[in-house]
Amino acid sequence: MDQVEEFNAYRSKMTSKLLEENNKVLKRIFNLDTNAFNEGALDKKTKEMLGLVASLVLRCDDCVKYHLESSYKTGVNKEEVMEILSIGTLIGGTIVIPHLRRAYEYWEILESKEK
Repeated sequence: MDQVEEFNAYRSKMTSKLLEENNKVLKRIFNLDTNAFNEGALDKKTKEMLGLVASLVLRCDDCVKYHLESSYKTGVNKEEVMEILSIGTLIGGTIVIPHLRRAYEYWEILESKEK
């Protein structure tokens, strides 16, 4: 299993377990998160790019991976992702650099799956 499949399998497994607990607050948070990225005044691609830059600034590697993959699926290209990551690093400061490295590595993995 590659890194992308492993990440998605773990995420799916643990989300299912959490939702099985039948906690209303958690269910609402997950629902809100899902619905926030649906088409609206902003298209899905734009929302995923915003999610990616915010995730990088907040230094959430799992969030960065999720939004990298979602951005990739909505048609974000390497040039766009590099600008997104550069803005996130500018806003977040040098403390973001380790997350930037991991984000770039994950993007390369996403791109290599196409070949």
